[in-house]
Amino acid sequence: MENRIDIPKVEPAAYQAMYGLEKYLSTSKLDPILLELIKMRASQINGCAFCLNMHSTDARKIGETEQRLYLLNAWRETTLFTEKEKAVLALTEEVTLINHHVSDTTYQNVASFFNEQEVAQLIMAIVTINAWNRLAITAKVMVG
Repeated sequence: MENRIDIPKVEPAAYQAMYGLEKYLSTSKLDPILLELIKMRASQINGCAFCLNMHSTDARKIGETEQRLYLLNAWRETTLFTEKEKAVLALTEEVTLINHHVSDTTYQNVASFFNEQEVAQLIMAIVTINAWNRLAITAKVMVG
């Protein structure tokens, strides 16, 4: 299987605009581990092998454990994640699976841990990884 299209080559301005979101998020005050958990969980749901490979590597580099990465898709059934992380993971799932909408309960739970600016940054992080997943999957960006 090979890539369908090289979007950075064909549409560099569009790709740079997407990358601008990523650069913005890296300047936020959000915990880098939390950002990687968002990227991993959305990528698991979307089935994006390229992003799963990249973000599991990135998460390990900044101190995330193998055990938590292995159990991320079952985060509700473990005590390895904090209540704050669980609130973000629930929001990540509901935004990623948007056809079910984001419940008031999930939103209010996240808002109990984060200020309004941080909630906006979390939403942007979730939206951004979902866009990256869709680009990588559609373009058939390969791992390896």
